[in-house]
Amino acid sequence: MQENNLEQMIGYCEDICTILKDYEVSDLDADSHINETFRYGLIKFGVYLSDADGDISQNERDCIAKCLGACPAVEELKAVKYREKITPQEYGKQIPRVLKYCVLADAKKLVPNDKYKHQKAQIIVDTYKMFGQAMMAAQTDPSEAGARKLTVYTRKLDEFLKEFGVGVPTINKAFAPEMIAETGEKVEADPQKLEKLLEDFNNMVGLTAVKEEINSLVNLLKVQKLRQAQDMKMSGVSKHMVFSGNPGTGKTTVARILADIYKNMGILKGGQLVEVDRSGLVKGYIGQTAIQTQEVISSALGGILFIDEAYTLNVGKGEGDFGQEAVDTLLKAMEDHRDDLIVIVAGYPDLMESFINSNPGLKSRFNKYIMFEDYTPEEQFKILQMNCKKQDYKLSEEAEKVALDFFTKRFEVRPENFANARDVRNYLEKAITNHATRVVTLSEPTKEQLSTLEAEDLEKISI
Repeated sequence: MQENNLEQMIGYCEDICTILKDYEVSDLDADSHINETFRYGLIKFGVYLSDADGDISQNERDCIAKCLGACPAVEELKAVKYREKITPQEYGKQIPRVLKYCVLADAKKLVPNDKYKHQKAQIIVDTYKMFGQAMMAAQTDPSEAGARKLTVYTRKLDEFLKEFGVGVPTINKAFAPEMIAETGEKVEADPQKLEKLLEDFNNMVGLTAVKEEINSLVNLLKVQKLRQAQDMKMSGVSKHMVFSGNPGTGKTTVARILADIYKNMGILKGGQLVEVDRSGLVKGYIGQTAIQTQEVISSALGGILFIDEAYTLNVGKGEGDFGQEAVDTLLKAMEDHRDDLIVIVAGYPDLMESFINSNPGLKSRFNKYIMFEDYTPEEQFKILQMNCKKQDYKLSEEAEKVALDFFTKRFEVRPENFANARDVRNYLEKAITNHATRVVTLSEPTKEQLSTLEAEDLEKISI
């Protein structure tokens, strides 16, 4: 998912570059290509991170090529390092040229009817973060120095946005929204893409009950649109939902897919997913929470607002807490924007039930509950196999037995930190680390050895 999002984000950035040029925001000559300036900036950033371990590996060059379509030769990358003075002392102080243009455009609102809602600078920074994470993932043995360089540099970019008041810290941009067309008109339905989305969704591991609920809802909405086309009466269908389930059960993933599905059904204009939690809505002064919540709601219009751990909005109710102010603002927006805003609240089952029952307004607007059950050991094992395949690893027969036994025993006790698919990711990360420690001692490891996780790599893992 991250690779797809990164490719999408780079596409947004290139579109933003074109917009900057069209409105003559940059000081580049008319014949120059600001898009190339953006791409060259990412290459420099890649060299900066790659050189943390003193070398630019083939995996890292492949990562650059995959993200940008091509990668300069090793000699050219080394030349870039010295020509551009890419050192922590020099490069670490620089701000990407394109980002400066975006900050100028966003701060002064130089682009009228901006389809990126004056968040162009934030999108550039988020792309740098995702590209940096991809480069770190491409390293065979990621170093602490590289991780530190990534953290320090991207924090500097965040501070740059904050200094000029154009950052968007309250909205989780890990999943980049597809932008609404400048006209603001409703996007036409795309039946072919819709069927592909539903096919991919139904092929996900587990989530049997969730799939049944979502498919039933989609079928109902399809019929409603057919009736509307024939000028027939339609019954009201509430699209707001409560996602209940333990951590790692796919709630956010399904919300993202649902946003795409609604867009390709022609129900939502943009189909973006805006993900927040309490910290993104609640502030510490009277009136400030309402303003903050309204800003988040505005960014979600035409898409889905996903509020994780929504029950925390009730914490401290009646004791000077401003969570209720966020709830009241949200309820009003759901009424005012009933045709272009879908709200999904998510969290632990018992806490979400208490949250919805705490307010008559919430109870009347959220009448569709979808329960996300814990993944079974067999389902967790399938997720492990899929994640291995994505990273060019595989399990030996003995390793498969060890892994399945681990997930079975963990499922039986389900400790307090049990996290379903997140457990699988953590398990695989530790297995890959153990594998690297073992394989690095081999003189000339074969491709088979480099890709196969053995039982010894999985034994004694704890998460």
